[in-house]
Amino acid sequence: MIHSKGPLLSLDVGAREATEVDVDEELSEFVGGRGLCTKLAHDRIPFDADPFGAENRVYFGTGPLQQSQMSFTGRMSCTGLSPLTGGLLSANAGGYLTRNFVGTGYPAVEVTGASDELLVVHVTDEGVEFVEAPELEQATVPEVTEYVQRERDLDAENIVCIGPAGENLVRYACVMTYESRAFGRGGLGAVLGSKNVKAITFEGDSTPEIDLPEEIQMEVHQAAATSDDIFRRQGTTSGTEFINDNFSLPTRYFEKYHFEHADKIGGDAVEEKKYKKGSCSMCAFACKLPTRDEASGLETEGPEFETVFSFGSNLEIGDIVSVMQSNELCDIYGMDTISAGNAVAAYLKSEDEFGNSDLVHETVEKIAYREDVGDLLAEGVSRAADELGVRNYTVKDMEFAAHDGRVLWGQGLSYAVANRGGDHMYSTTLRNEYDGEVDPETLEGKPELVMRNENHAAFRDSGVICAFAAGTGHVSEETLEELFQADYEEMQALGAKVVELERHFNNKRGMDREDDTLPYDLPGIEEALDEYYDLRGWGRDGIVADDVVGEYAAADD
Repeated sequence: MIHSKGPLLSLDVGAREATEVDVDEELSEFVGGRGLCTKLAHDRIPFDADPFGAENRVYFGTGPLQQSQMSFTGRMSCTGLSPLTGGLLSANAGGYLTRNFVGTGYPAVEVTGASDELLVVHVTDEGVEFVEAPELEQATVPEVTEYVQRERDLDAENIVCIGPAGENLVRYACVMTYESRAFGRGGLGAVLGSKNVKAITFEGDSTPEIDLPEEIQMEVHQAAATSDDIFRRQGTTSGTEFINDNFSLPTRYFEKYHFEHADKIGGDAVEEKKYKKGSCSMCAFACKLPTRDEASGLETEGPEFETVFSFGSNLEIGDIVSVMQSNELCDIYGMDTISAGNAVAAYLKSEDEFGNSDLVHETVEKIAYREDVGDLLAEGVSRAADELGVRNYTVKDMEFAAHDGRVLWGQGLSYAVANRGGDHMYSTTLRNEYDGEVDPETLEGKPELVMRNENHAAFRDSGVICAFAAGTGHVSEETLEELFQADYEEMQALGAKVVELERHFNNKRGMDREDDTLPYDLPGIEEALDEYYDLRGWGRDGIVADDVVGEYAAADD
């Protein structure tokens, strides 16, 4: 199977040391991206590590497709121990970083230790420089970009960074790149904040050569360039009204299933504000959403569907400009829009202030700086729910995405078993249910579907290839076989290993079946869990035995 090449670069920011580590064996087995990073994190982060401790590590990784010129390949993975969930977690981001990252000659970079001063780390194919930057304390994401442009003559596509939320250890702070693209879920930005790392830059001209099949790349790229898919105009918001009318668009902090003003924040409303095309590196599909409100001068990128839900319907706000403003504030401060929006929704419910846009925007800022109630909300919904007097709508302490498991039962099962918690991208079973491939209101056959979708996603994020490549019909299982020169069942097996390593790590931190729960009843869930565990070859307590992962992981306590 085709895989990435090169050594791991390990950055000890406390000692200010950079070392190279041979990971050829790991790459040959785990390909790159999420697979490689999960393997390294499992073996190199202590099972009892404090997410905010020096012993935690953050991994950035690309896959072999980042050496291609093909659409849908401008993405990379970030992995570490999450301060939100307390488990091993990978996030994924697009933008223009990937080619600059692989230009350094490394398929993965590890950040460990903790600095006593705020740092910017510059990684090139000629060496690493650790620069103290106290002037960047509490700087926003755009201010970090301006600093790097001024000091190093590098652009936004060379940078990963954190905003004030990361420095202030907001548990759902993002790692940001290209100013508006986020390694969004799980709070890995706060882990960099705990290490006093404000930014890392990447530049070089030492991309390893990987022999990738040319013809299939051109076919995918051409199809992406000529597609008339509505995603190219409206991104993920294109399904807002369909979901609202036929399934559920959670509203008023999950009290209601339908939002009467969905048309004011949905795909058409977003498209009306779109003023140019937006894309990721090398991608001709161009599904991003640079938007502008002429009246106020507000510009942002997005909002995508998840933000339309989290800062729109779930707050009972039917004003697309308000949602755009919330989106922009989260980008500036470096916060996940899903978790932040849900935290604000919980607060609005506790105050009976649904629909109050001014309060929403004030609260987002307070969260980023941990001021007043923002200090509580920065801990996440699960840790704040009791004090707010609201229901805890999370799984494994991660706030829910928009796709409602109360009407999409397979997605509900996915939320329950996902190592990442209440995240929609872990298996994307929602697509099968929205598209009518399976009956959404049954769990029959869903354990196997969820498992295979999880395996597929884990391989996809190891490749690395965009989730929309398959979602829009441009990359099939057969296409993956041609690209990676391997049988699809081999990819499924690799994905299963990645999921298993995550689960094993989390088990060692005390997680088991009791954590695979939902905050609402789902008929047949206990039987579905039994079936899922059986299919995975795990115990019915949700625990992976050491000898199951022993052949491909260091499984010692």
